[in-house]
Amino acid sequence: MQNKAVKKILIVGGGSAGWMTAASLANSLGGNCAIELVESTEIGVVGVGEATIPPIKLFNQKLGLDENEFIKATQGTFKLGIEFVNWGKQGHRYFHPFGDYGAPFDAVQLHHYWLQARARGDITSLDDYSFAWVAGKAGKFHPPAQDRRMVQSTFDYAYHFDAVLYAGYLRRFAEKRGVKHTEGKIINVSHDPESGFISGVTLENGTSLEADFFIDCSGFRGLLIEGALETGYDDWTHWLPCNRAVAVPCKHGGDFTPYTRSTAREAGWQWRIPLQHRIGNGYVYCSEYISDDEATATLMANLDGEALTDPRPLQFTTGRRKKFWHKNCVAIGLSAGFMEPLESTSLHLIQAGITRLLALFPNSKADKLAEEEYNRLTGLEYEATRDFLILHYCATERKDTPLWNYCRHMEIPENLQYKIDHFREAGRIVASDFELFRNPSWLAVFIGQLVQPKSYDPLADMRGIDGARRLAGLRRVMQEAANQMPSHQDYINRYCKAPLIS
Repeated sequence: MQNKAVKKILIVGGGSAGWMTAASLANSLGGNCAIELVESTEIGVVGVGEATIPPIKLFNQKLGLDENEFIKATQGTFKLGIEFVNWGKQGHRYFHPFGDYGAPFDAVQLHHYWLQARARGDITSLDDYSFAWVAGKAGKFHPPAQDRRMVQSTFDYAYHFDAVLYAGYLRRFAEKRGVKHTEGKIINVSHDPESGFISGVTLENGTSLEADFFIDCSGFRGLLIEGALETGYDDWTHWLPCNRAVAVPCKHGGDFTPYTRSTAREAGWQWRIPLQHRIGNGYVYCSEYISDDEATATLMANLDGEALTDPRPLQFTTGRRKKFWHKNCVAIGLSAGFMEPLESTSLHLIQAGITRLLALFPNSKADKLAEEEYNRLTGLEYEATRDFLILHYCATERKDTPLWNYCRHMEIPENLQYKIDHFREAGRIVASDFELFRNPSWLAVFIGQLVQPKSYDPLADMRGIDGARRLAGLRRVMQEAANQMPSHQDYINRYCKAPLIS
């Protein structure tokens, strides 16, 4: 058996995607493959990926990172979910929690007993059965209990952090494990004349860098995957019409919430992400319905405190590469595709791409079967994530502005319509194994976006269980448990307070 193992990998681009990739490969390949990362300080990084979802904890754990040290190094805070304001309709809000609703007390899912109670006149919000929300609205935080019998075990959490600081933290981790860092702007990409594979890149100073395998982390432009290999791009603007954003940090003000907030605006939505040293803010919008100046003015008028920098504009096209892996190049991060940060998926898709690459790591620079499987699985994940984001837009009662009126009536993917039809008919949640967001997440957005089922599981009436009493007991136990938790600020002060930044 002949071994043609990859001997050198070149990562093009830094930022979160580049350094997450470098750190993970260095940690997994054990020094048996040379890894080099090249980036240009002239180009810079997007650096607004400040909110995450729970799987980021697994990524950090695999690297052996200490949670408290990581939080300190990145000015991080904790995240129990996302609060959505004015999405279903003006004046309405709901919470997408991390974790389950309630604690299971029967084979019938809890939300069917909640729907049964609603049919009998109970107006209690579904949010009140999420321990993440009960704790979050009180500004409380503590990691989940390990004892599955306790209601404190029913939630999960992720992080808010400074993406630029995170990239720097991972750079130090990667360089300690042998990753070579090269500064320079790439002006040319060379190919093997027979295979068309990438053979190397040339920097502005004349330096040539060669490798067996290349990872494109160059951001929206896709220097390798598109510029050199021309794989093509699937444009999803029809379903996710926002194409611009303006971002600005501000001083602290208001509540120090252990969750992200997304507030629907005239032509898009605004994010609020509390870090230890500042609050991250941004307005994601569609330029067809609002000017850049108007969007910037809207953002600046809705900050908690004084802006710390000038607003920074971004332009993007939602969608994905037709191929994420082509020949001897894999695109990870923004070079692979982009879906707006509505559900904090950007860093997760980086993480998933790295994990999938390691699982299908090529035995040489040419591995057609690995390439095909990587593209198949990654495509399924992107499309399922896309559909979950579309649900936020299409399931709205808003018709007060052109954007929301468009979203109410736009044609949606067949798979998403199938899910909506099932839930609207009988409160059923149908999902596949390839989906990032599981049943509790779909439930949160269905109910939060005012998709009302016509009926509920008939077994809830046949089981002979006093659902209303059980639900009331859950609410009481959750509130008592949340009352015993430290505040978000107290927990950070005790375990992971970051140094002050002057």
